[in-house]
Amino acid sequence: MKPTERSFARRIDLTSLQLFVAVCEAGSIGRAAEREFIAASAISKRLADLEGALGTALLYRHARGVDLTPAGQSLLHHARSVLYGLEKMQGELSEYAEGVRGHVRVHASISAIVQFLPEDLGRFVRLHPQIRIDLEEHLSSDVVRAVQEGAADLGICNASALASHGSAPQVQPYRHDRLALVVPAAHALAAQAAIAFEHTLDQDHVGLHANSSIALAMHQAALRAGRQIRLRIRVTGLDAMCRMIDNGLGVGIMPMRAFELMHGAGELRAVPLTDAWAQREISLIARDFDTLPVTARTLVDHLRAETTPTAGAA
Repeated sequence: MKPTERSFARRIDLTSLQLFVAVCEAGSIGRAAEREFIAASAISKRLADLEGALGTALLYRHARGVDLTPAGQSLLHHARSVLYGLEKMQGELSEYAEGVRGHVRVHASISAIVQFLPEDLGRFVRLHPQIRIDLEEHLSSDVVRAVQEGAADLGICNASALASHGSAPQVQPYRHDRLALVVPAAHALAAQAAIAFEHTLDQDHVGLHANSSIALAMHQAALRAGRQIRLRIRVTGLDAMCRMIDNGLGVGIMPMRAFELMHGAGELRAVPLTDAWAQREISLIARDFDTLPVTARTLVDHLRAETTPTAGAA
């Protein structure tokens, strides 16, 4: 390494690079400070020192936040590569630790959490009590983004969410589920053996978050039918959806197995949807499965082994 190269390496510290990436992803120093649990003034000082060390401005600062300069865009690309390389190094070195221990950061969709993960993760922690799993519930699109940005080691979500992301992460199969129409037991549609989504559009609907994979699929299906969804209310959870339906606020779409697991949700019936998009694939996603830390790879192997036909799945 040339003396000038050694000098450059000494001027850059990893913490400043991590905070620079956090600011770029959050879009402002204030939001990055909240995410990283550090004072905004401390981040500003590190960014100023980083710009001084590099001899160029990295950010355009304005009232709404920050934008990258051309030099900042270049640094962001290289900083992510450096930090990703460190993650790979950590994963490889962890192989030499005595036993498998540590923690795995997992982001998953509500469908995966309600239907499959309680049992699958319960068995895993009983087999590997020294491994801690940090599990967070997010929309499928946010799960993909968290994996891409390194905020999660492993993502578990509806495979359709990958289509909207240009540089999709690696994917491995996990489970399947089937969507169904949930109605009060006395509803006219409750006696149907199965139903096409289009035939539900005369009903008021209880919907999930507008950016959830189920809501997006429903919206696209309604557009193809040249109709609109008569949305009465949106809720954030499947249990809340069942309670709203039970109290006459409309019908709703949810995974069949999730409905079957929610005992005591009211006098409700689930009618399977016949639409092709109602048969869904839930996938495991990672930036690179081969370079995951040994703890995360152990969890992936366990979840893949758990991939068996389940009641309500198709």
